[in-house]
Amino acid sequence: MNRKLVAAAAGVLLAPVLVVLNPAGIASAHGYVSSPASRQAQCAQRVVSCGSIQYEPQSVEGPKGLRSCNGGVARFAELNDNSKGWRAAKVGRTVTFTWTFTARHRTSNYQYFIGGQKIAEVSGNDQQPPATVAHPVNLGDRTGRQTVLAVWNIADTSNAFYACIDLQVG
Repeated sequence: MNRKLVAAAAGVLLAPVLVVLNPAGIASAHGYVSSPASRQAQCAQRVVSCGSIQYEPQSVEGPKGLRSCNGGVARFAELNDNSKGWRAAKVGRTVTFTWTFTARHRTSNYQYFIGGQKIAEVSGNDQQPPATVAHPVNLGDRTGRQTVLAVWNIADTSNAFYACIDLQVG
C-alpha cells in the first residue's frame, strides 16, 4: 500500500513539470512534394549536397503567406539558393505534383505559384489527407526553366509547409 501512495504522490508532483517541459501547440503535420522531386527531396536523395534538410525534407514549415522555398526557416536557407545545381524535371504543360505526408494534418488548401503568381489552388476541404496526394496543375503558356513554389496550408494552425520544384517545361 505504501508503494502505491508513493507512486501516486510522485505522479502528482511530476505532472506539472512534464506539462512545462513538453512543447505546447506544435503541430504533428509534416509533408513535402516528392514528385517531381522538390528541392528538399533532392537533398534527401543526395542529388544535391545540402545541410540538415537532407534528414528532414518534410519539415519546411513556416507562417502562412510566405513565398520562399525555405518557408522562412534559416537553417534550410540552401533551398532558396538558385545556383545550387537543382535538377529540373522535364515536363509538359500539365504537371502532377505528389505530396508525401509523414504526419498528416487537416488541410485548408494547396497553392502553387510561379514567379509570385498563383497558378493553381486545390481545396483540402478541412480534411486530413491520405499519406499521399496528387494534384494535376496546368502551367499555362510557360516554357523553359521554371520554379514552382508549392504550399500546403494546414487548417488548424497559422503555419504552412513549403516546397520548391524546378521544372524544364517543354
